[in-house]
Amino acid sequence: MPAGREKTRSVLQWLNRVQSFLYCNENGFWGTFLESQRTCVCHTGATLCQRPIPCVIGGNNSCAMCSLANISQCGSCNKGYKLYRGRCEPQNVDSERSEQFISFETDLDFQDLELKYLLQKMDSRLHIHTTFISNEVRLETFFDPRWRKRMSLTLKSNKNRMDYLHMIVGLSMKICQMRNSSVDPMFFVYVNPFSGSHSEGWSMPFGEHGYPRWEKVRLQNSQCFNWTLLLGNRWKTFFETVHIYLRSRAKVPTVLRNDTGQGPVDLSDPNKRQIYIKISDIQVFGYSLRFNADLLRSAVQQVNQSYTQGTQFYSSSSIMLLLLDIRERINRLAPPVAPGKPQLDLFSCMLKHRLKLNNSEMIRVNHALDMYNTEILKQSDHLTTKLC
Repeated sequence: MPAGREKTRSVLQWLNRVQSFLYCNENGFWGTFLESQRTCVCHTGATLCQRPIPCVIGGNNSCAMCSLANISQCGSCNKGYKLYRGRCEPQNVDSERSEQFISFETDLDFQDLELKYLLQKMDSRLHIHTTFISNEVRLETFFDPRWRKRMSLTLKSNKNRMDYLHMIVGLSMKICQMRNSSVDPMFFVYVNPFSGSHSEGWSMPFGEHGYPRWEKVRLQNSQCFNWTLLLGNRWKTFFETVHIYLRSRAKVPTVLRNDTGQGPVDLSDPNKRQIYIKISDIQVFGYSLRFNADLLRSAVQQVNQSYTQGTQFYSSSSIMLLLLDIRERINRLAPPVAPGKPQLDLFSCMLKHRLKLNNSEMIRVNHALDMYNTEILKQSDHLTTKLC
């Protein structure tokens, strides 16, 4: 027995040494891995030695698979649990009923690995047809990018595709520059989740709070580049219109420093040629969710009417639970925010632009849901920031 215990102890010690080598060996610093806390104790006293530690794979709320994009987060979940920002959480019992109103689960709702592969291959199954609108840029035409240019890709769902909501999982652009170009394009993207004015959109926080950045790849034997933004499952979100602003940094020749850039493109002028660019293609990647606006509007109106009449609106508990589930699932697809700040309220934007509720109706519905959540379910409210 003593020998057996010694052997077991030796195996655990070797396992700890291997884990320490794998996870606590970064930036030239070393540390010791603590299995119970799943963290490293660095010999320097700081956390500089710690590498990303793989997620926990197991049953219940453990991961079914780690994400290949970030090994410390979940890539998929076990049955009865749903993936949310890299972790698995219990799926609401009313989620299946919610599918009658909005088909959150679709055939194109791929796992992380498959979705990343399809986006890299620009698979046509993820193409969403949008309308390109710009008074300042024409596709396949060279232009001077030194002053701000605005482009929009829109769906016009309220007119053309009223039975769908749309999800964006990626964006790509093909940009061509002249040889020896001095231009460094910079793109800023604003998203309107369910239509509305520009002020009812949000700005993509590239590189912040874990949000991805543009990836730029030069095409072989070409002066063209593919600019790709891969949101994937973690940062996918609703969209109706995508506004793209182009601002460019350029080393401008002395003879052009007083040039307004508003004149016609002159490709014969060698000084101007080096600052011209053209956008050959812009493509939104994503998929559409079936949306039963009439059915959802009926449920919302029941809550609204009961609240207005001052009756016991808690009596329709199944509807309250249903709308709470839909509100939660929509708002969880909001963009990232700084730590400590509330998420954007996408649910109210959907009520306003897709169900055509006015401000008073939106306030009453949300207040009724908040009261039911706190007084009946005894759950704390998740604060949100008004967007629409």
